Amino acid sequence: MSAGKNQRQHRIAKLLADHGVTSQSQLVDLLADDGVVATQATVSRDLEELGAIKVRVPGGQTVYAIPELPTEQLAPEDHLRRVLGEWLVEVARSGDLVLLRTPPGSAHVVASALDRSGQPDLLGTVAGDDTLLAIATEGNGALLAKALADTAGL
Repeated sequence: MSAGKNQRQHRIAKLLADHGVTSQSQLVDLLADDGVVATQATVSRDLEELGAIKVRVPGGQTVYAIPELPTEQLAPEDHLRRVLGEWLVEVARSGDLVLLRTPPGSAHVVASALDRSGQPDLLGTVAGDDTLLAIATEGNGALLAKALADTAGL
């Protein structure tokens, strides 16, 4: 597969989050396993552009990590409860799409908290000014809508 730079870097970030990658050559191999052809020089540039650093993990080994990778910045449950309780005013659902309403200018606050929450039934969010769309995993729209409404106290 011929992946563009953004797609390749997104894949690298995901691989670093999912695996203990200790070397650039290991990363080249992991990418190849996914059908993405990249040289070690390309991977080296990608790691630099992504801001990857080596961190020591339990056991003393060092692995690549990207500081503040969004999937690693999970909002604590109390934070999510506070944000939803303060900013969420309405929850509606159509299939696996959950529509959330907030006061004007607040949708991005709720979307950011949801994106970092680690909700198992949430694929992602799209935020406007006072409305955001939360996309649930296949068949889980009702579960997600109920969980968000319950967390918000609605």
